[in-house]
Parts: sequence; C-alpha cells; structure tokens
Amino acid sequence: MNKHRVYWSMQIGGWLLYALVQIVGSYLASGGISTKRLLFLLAEALLCLGVTHGFRVLLNRWRWLYLPMHKLLPSVSVALFIMGLLVYFLRIPVNLALGRLFNPMDALDIQQILGQSVFYIFVFFLWTVFYFTYHYFERYNKSLKYEASMIEIELNNLKSQLNPHFIFNALNSIRALVDENPSKSKQAINQLSNILRNSLASDKKGLTNFEDELKMVKDYLGLESIRFEERLKTEFDIDPDSTKFRVPPLMIQTLVENGIKHGISKLTPGGIIQLKTFVADDRLNIHIRNSGHLINGVKRSKSGLGLKNTVQRLKLIYGDEASFRIVNENDNFVLTEIIIPQINSHESINRR
Repeated sequence: MNKHRVYWSMQIGGWLLYALVQIVGSYLASGGISTKRLLFLLAEALLCLGVTHGFRVLLNRWRWLYLPMHKLLPSVSVALFIMGLLVYFLRIPVNLALGRLFNPMDALDIQQILGQSVFYIFVFFLWTVFYFTYHYFERYNKSLKYEASMIEIELNNLKSQLNPHFIFNALNSIRALVDENPSKSKQAINQLSNILRNSLASDKKGLTNFEDELKMVKDYLGLESIRFEERLKTEFDIDPDSTKFRVPPLMIQTLVENGIKHGISKLTPGGIIQLKTFVADDRLNIHIRNSGHLINGVKRSKSGLGLKNTVQRLKLIYGDEASFRIVNENDNFVLTEIIIPQINSHESINRR
C-alpha cells in the first residue's frame, strides 16, 4: 500500500471513528439520537477531515516537518488555534442547513466559542501528534535503509573503482612518468591520493558539494588519461550555478568510470568523455556522454551495479523528484542524464 493510500485510509477511518464516538456519546447522553443530529455529527467529522487535509497540504508546502523544534511549536500552536475556530464557525451554516439544532446567536457567545474551540484544538492536537510521529518513524526507518544502502554502495565502489587492479594500473602509470616527467608524476600521485581520501571519507549522510564531486571526477580522469594517453579525451561544460547544488558523493565519478570501463576501453581508437551541467527550473541537469553503444539498453559489460546503485540512491534521497536515464544518443555516443532538485542537507532523507 503506497503512502497516498495509507494517508487517506487513516484519514477517513480516523474521522469515521471520531464521528462514531460522538454519535454513541450523544445517544447515551440523551437516550436516543435524531436523524438531524446524526447528520450533523457526520458533517462535523467531514469538516474536520477537510481542515486537517488542508493543514497537511500547508505542512508540506511550508516544509514544517523539517523545522527545528523552537520554530515548529509556535507555528503549530497558532495553526491549531485557527483550525479550532474555523471548525467551530463552519458548524454554524451546517446547523442552519439541517434546521437549527442550536440557536445561531448562542453560538456567538464568547464563552461558548472558547469552550467548544478548545475541544476542537485538543482533537487537532492529537491528530498533529499522530501525523508528526508517523513521519518521524518513517524518516527514521528510511534513514536506516539509506545508511545500509550507503554502506553497500561504498563497498561496491571500493571494489569497482579502488580495487587492486585500478591501483596497480595507476601506480604503474605513475612509475613510468617518474623519470620522463617528474612534475606530472607528482601531480598523478596527488590525484590518486585525493581519490583514495575522498572515497574512504565520503559523506555517508547523503550529499556533498557539487564542486567537490567535480574535483574528484577531474582527478579520476587525470589518472585515466595517463593510462589511455591519446585514446581518452575529456570535455567539460559546467554551469557556474551548479556549485549551488549538493549531489550524492561519488555518483558522477561512478558514472564517468562506467562510461570509460564499458564504452571507451572497448573501442580500439578510444573516445571522448563529456561532462555538461546546466540549471533549469531550480534543478541541476547533469549530462555525461561517452563514446560507445548500448545493446538493447544495456552496457556491453555484464556489470550493472553502478547504475543500479545510482538509481537506488536517487530514489532514497530525492523520492520521485529526481530522474535518471541512459540512452543511445546516436550510433557513437551514450548519454547518461540525471536531473536533481535543489535541497538542503537536512531534507535529503524522506523528501516528499
């Protein structure tokens, strides 16, 4: 059952239960209940459902679920007071429509307003506590899944991009440069050191600055260009606004590596890796193009681990607000496209 269906099931079921309790209480208090009274109590429950649903919409639109406690409590207190008064006064036209179960003028008495509104405020307070508790545990469970996924992803990254084969090739390339180009070998050692450090100390909580990820990609491509020499060409077209975004650590580097490993390395003349970013509608668009070809939508290699991990991470962090696709752009190039929204670090889990 998806989250939307769970929400409406709980809403309808909860307010029907509220109406049932009111009906039973009214029946026991007066020894019976009229049809008008029954309809009024059902209408009251429907009003409460509508008001709480509107409150939920505003909670999500204003991101109150992510507010710190010292800001959240005053905001919710004011909202509950307004909701209590709103339902109280909405009852008056319902009462008139059903034939005046109570005198409308009596309903304008200040003591009557405050007394009845306090009851509704308490009911909405219980609703709010339940709603926030549900989301707290949902975020907690999702964060546990995310941490487990990040551990698995990190291990897979260490196996695929920092395996002994990769380090062996990098060190061999550096050794060959020591005599003929000492300055370039020193630069290569720094690049390898940066890759090792960033990979082992990547932020497991979700996001890293785009600028830091870009440096990681350039260090990786710098090392690979030593190994592939003229067979590997790189092109960058980076939107300056990209630096305002945060991205999952190692995500772009993994996809670039994927393009080299399964595309360029399979081609005798080699090929090109192009990394382009641009910002549109407050979303970061990342395009990675590499020479090569997909066969039936799958890389020539059997390994789809990097792509699967990328899709999983995007889903966990951004929900349905991020997109990923990999396609043959033409006969010579594969395009990997990622679109992510701009979010804060504390919103990176359970974004809705």
